[in-house]
Amino acid sequence: MADSEANVPRPDDLETWYRLIDVRIQDGRIIYYGEPLIPERQLFDKLWPAFQQAGYELKLAQSDRSPGTALVADPIEDDESSGLPWTNIGLFVMTVLSTLFAGASVWYYVPIGEITSNPLAVLEAWPFTVAVLGVLLTHELGHYVMGRYHDVDVSLPYVIPFPSYFGTLGAVIRMRGRMPNRKALFDIGVAGPIAGLVATVIVTIVGLSLGPIEVPAAVVERSQSGASIVFNNPPLLDIIASLLGEQASYSDPALNPHPVIIGGWVGMFFTLLNLLPVGQLDGGHMVRAMIGQRQETIAALVPAVLFGLAGYLHYVRGLSLNQSVGLWAFWGVFALVIAFNGPAEPVDERSIGLPRLLVGVLTFAVGLLCFMLVPIQIQG
Repeated sequence: MADSEANVPRPDDLETWYRLIDVRIQDGRIIYYGEPLIPERQLFDKLWPAFQQAGYELKLAQSDRSPGTALVADPIEDDESSGLPWTNIGLFVMTVLSTLFAGASVWYYVPIGEITSNPLAVLEAWPFTVAVLGVLLTHELGHYVMGRYHDVDVSLPYVIPFPSYFGTLGAVIRMRGRMPNRKALFDIGVAGPIAGLVATVIVTIVGLSLGPIEVPAAVVERSQSGASIVFNNPPLLDIIASLLGEQASYSDPALNPHPVIIGGWVGMFFTLLNLLPVGQLDGGHMVRAMIGQRQETIAALVPAVLFGLAGYLHYVRGLSLNQSVGLWAFWGVFALVIAFNGPAEPVDERSIGLPRLLVGVLTFAVGLLCFMLVPIQIQG
């Protein structure tokens, strides 16, 4: 060896599967030069758990040395062990501000001029912000908690601020390293939608109990004389309203559902999109865990279905690009792109068992109750 053996992981069975020639340490990265004695995929599957347990992420790389293959072990960095997660905190603060502004100006009808002269006026929208961020963060924290349970390296949630009707594009977490088995992949994938749906139902119930808010006369007049944007209700929202005996929509243009209900709408819509069985989306992970590598066949159909929805709305229903046609077309392109990357590949390919399969089927079934053929529509 060219460097000290101190702190260099060397699993007992390393040289059973790999003819080791030399080891080098470069900037914390450990490079094992040698030649695989079995196919590279099998080599990776056999050695990955031992390196993961030692705190290293294992990769296969080409080497300029003969015979040309190297094992590269990178230390797994824990972003949270080095101090406060400033990136997460910064994005969260920015998203709080963007959702407050969106809530105040769009859903609480606070005039922009009033917000400009008195920025604290956006605080009127705090229930909207709590509702929207509550369902999004609960969804991602479901992934986070289950990832920690399975000892998978996952980050805290990153919420994404964006100037839109909701003030955000949603939230994500990062999973680093290889997935140990299909059970862990399924549990982490399904935990987000389940947790998010529970939070969504609670937020929707609270919003319905608060009753409608009054729409300013000037806003009613503008909507009647020009175009207005309508967010159609998913079946799940109408079911909850029916069970509670509450109204989820109003025929009177001077009344609108309480903005907290929009948090439930956002939760349902984002759950639906995340359950698409493609790529790194939750649905992609779940289906990969449920049926194995056959998931690729289903994933290949998803873009075609989404493009088909866009085509149906445009050519059959006669809707324009900004009436959900563009929405489904965009997600068709997005699904096409992420389908190439595929879901996480677990090391252990053993079946997840019947109970988890049933949980997966039930989760997809509830997710279908969040589907809207025309989520957003322009009237007038």
